[in-house]
Amino acid sequence: MPADGASVTVVDVARVAGVSPSTVSRILNGTARVTAEKRKAVEDAIAALDFRPNLFARSLKTGTTMTIGILTQDIESPFFTRALRGIEEGLAGSGYAPLIVSGHWDAEEEAERIRLLMARRIDGVVILTGNLADTQIVEFATHQPIVALGRTLVAPNVRAVRFAQERGGYMAVRHLLELGHRRIAFIAGPVGHVDANDRYAGYVRAHMEVGLDPDPALVVQGDFLETGGVTAMTALLDSGVDFTAVFAANDQSAFGARMVLYRRGLSVPGDVSLVGFDDLPAAAYVTPPLTTVHQPIHEMGLFAARALLGMLGQPAEPVPLPDLQMVVRETTAAPKR
Repeated sequence: MPADGASVTVVDVARVAGVSPSTVSRILNGTARVTAEKRKAVEDAIAALDFRPNLFARSLKTGTTMTIGILTQDIESPFFTRALRGIEEGLAGSGYAPLIVSGHWDAEEEAERIRLLMARRIDGVVILTGNLADTQIVEFATHQPIVALGRTLVAPNVRAVRFAQERGGYMAVRHLLELGHRRIAFIAGPVGHVDANDRYAGYVRAHMEVGLDPDPALVVQGDFLETGGVTAMTALLDSGVDFTAVFAANDQSAFGARMVLYRRGLSVPGDVSLVGFDDLPAAAYVTPPLTTVHQPIHEMGLFAARALLGMLGQPAEPVPLPDLQMVVRETTAAPKR
């Protein structure tokens, strides 16, 4: 018997299982229609021999690498970590492995990373948001099937999905208005970021609906990071402008803002109410637990993986995507009278 699983061949597996080598190959490739007994015999032989297929040889023969390219933006971000966990779950049992790269919200870097993935002969790409132009994605899709999250795009070989970010921003501010707040600050996201712009549009719509013009002095720039939330909240407090509530464009910004309020001796929600966006796992465990807009981030990753598998001709259960939801916890209350 061969010394280790790496040197075991299909012929060895076939001999132990009592089937032909071609049957073993078809079972490995997922194209065989065999009896349950034969399939079990092959699976038992693979386990007994610790057989590990030569993926390089297989890719040369089939033209596939069983690898999926994942373009994320910031590997340290809990938002993307959550989405990647969904992708990992969606690919489980399929035989496909993810290859992850980061674009850092830079369109040129994102395009270079996708070209790098394609040079590695991946079988498809998942794009987790970013600043690539739709035209670039359409061009890449002429070479690879692509699933793109965070955008609306209809094109051949592309599946795209995007949530109503403007509505999410509206829900967050409407919640604060219904509590009685009228001086609501907004910590914005990165300049030019489509999700950040839409959440600001929701902030404006909620104000206009109740006959209020948002005060420009209450809008401060952030960058979707905790450090940006710290800087923005510091600027708000130092400016002396009056406010009783804050809507942060994402949870990470809210976490940073919350720390500044704590250091300045301001209670949440006693002195200032605070709302985030995303509903990251940590949002339920900060002190006090954060009121936020829930995005189904894990389900988005799961959807992307399953959708791409379907585009690759693999059996994959469709994943329903729930709508955005307002999650009221303990950082919002009526303003002091």
